[in-house]
Parts: sequence; C-alpha cells; structure tokens
Amino acid sequence: MVLGRRRSEASPALETERSDQELASGPRSKLIVGLGNPGIEYQFTPHNLGFLTLDRLAHEWGVTIRNRQCQALTGRTNIAMHPVVLAKPETFMNLSGLAVRQLVERLGIRPEADLLVIYDELDLPMGSIRIRERGRSAGHNGMKSIIAALGTEEFLRLRIGIAPEKKILKPFRRSQLKQVEQIVETAAEAVKVILTEGREVAMNRFNRKPQGPDAAL
Repeated sequence: MVLGRRRSEASPALETERSDQELASGPRSKLIVGLGNPGIEYQFTPHNLGFLTLDRLAHEWGVTIRNRQCQALTGRTNIAMHPVVLAKPETFMNLSGLAVRQLVERLGIRPEADLLVIYDELDLPMGSIRIRERGRSAGHNGMKSIIAALGTEEFLRLRIGIAPEKKILKPFRRSQLKQVEQIVETAAEAVKVILTEGREVAMNRFNRKPQGPDAAL
C-alpha cells in the first residue's frame, strides 16, 4: 500500500533540513505532530493515522522524517514563510506528551499558536475530519499525555474519524485500504490549508460530514 504519492507540482516552494540556528534566527517554527505507535506491526492500524498523514505530507514535500531528537523522529521544511517541523513521537502513544513537551521547549514555540496534533478519533465516523483549537482528550491516551505534559488544552488538533472501527491496533483490512488512502490524502490537504490559508479557512472547509456511498466502511 502506497499512502505517499509523488510530490504535487502545486505544492508551495519548500526548503528542507534547516538547522536549529537557522530556525532560531527567523520566524517561529510550526510543529506538526502525528500520533501513532512505532513498529511495522502498527503501521497500517487506525491508531496510526497521525503517522500516516505525516508520511503523506513528507512524501509530497520531499522531506525525510528520520532525525532523532526529543524522543521523536523529525523532518524539517519551510512553507508559507514559516519553518515547519514534522514529528512522530517514538515513545508509543500513551507517552506522546514526553516527546511533544521536549520539542515545544527546544523549538521555543507557543502551543496555542504553533502546535498542530493529528490523531485518530473514535467519536467521529470514518472519513470525517474535525479541526479544533482546544478541547479535552475525549479518552484518547495520546492526547491525554500531551495535555498533561504541556499543562494546557489550548493547541490546534486535527481529528480523523475511525468509527465504527473498534480494534484500533488491528491492521486495516485490504478492502479498507483505498478509503484509508483517501482519508489520509484529505487530512494532509487540511494541514496544507492550515499552513497556507489559516485555521479558520481550514475549519470552514473540512469540518463537515463525509458525503456519498463511501462515507463509512
């Protein structure tokens, strides 16, 4: 299954792998965190949709997410005049906050303005995307860890619906993979809109129920 397609010609101009010194001297970084569990056995599970979305973004932007820092794998680029750090915590889902807090501190960013977390959501139907500026964890252990580590619920999040799927650590069925790819593509597009057009535009465009016969599995 290939969830990362070739780089889009319409993608904004990007600069990759900027150093900490370069990042510190320019505009404040945007940190985009995808949640999931490391390990091939978890790669194509519902609980790893955050990782899969970051993989799609990285592929489109020509970024490699392989630098180890702050208990996470990271990749860097530049979009819409802002340095962007893509991060996949290696702490396993329930301890995601350890990596996110270290990254926030290292980059010197404000979570309410510069952090975006992407994760799966059992309370939303498969194919739905919801962008929210704040909120509780709703029982998601990764989000619970991040909120506790940062001491705030004030940060942007992109939730990807997976209901009625209940076995979040079981790989998707082969029959589901086409829709999963579409969902990841839509989530990646929402991230790009957030960065280039702003969170309000993205919320108006993507916070809607999926339509058509493929709205649920």
